[in-house]
Amino acid sequence: MSQQITKWEYFTAPILSHVAQQILNNFGAEGWELVQLAPGPNPDSLVGYFKRPLVEEGSND
Repeated sequence: MSQQITKWEYFTAPILSHVAQQILNNFGAEGWELVQLAPGPNPDSLVGYFKRPLVEEGSND
């Protein structure tokens, strides 16, 4: 019996604190899950690390 291993794709994006909820909701609607928020290059921004399951070519999902 073989188990399917989930493969992931990742990306990072700047998250401006004054519109964070809107940005996170938009990414969530596209299937991205927030993994972590880290301090950004300036005090008003954060960096979001996101992941979602990788859809491989030829997959029936």
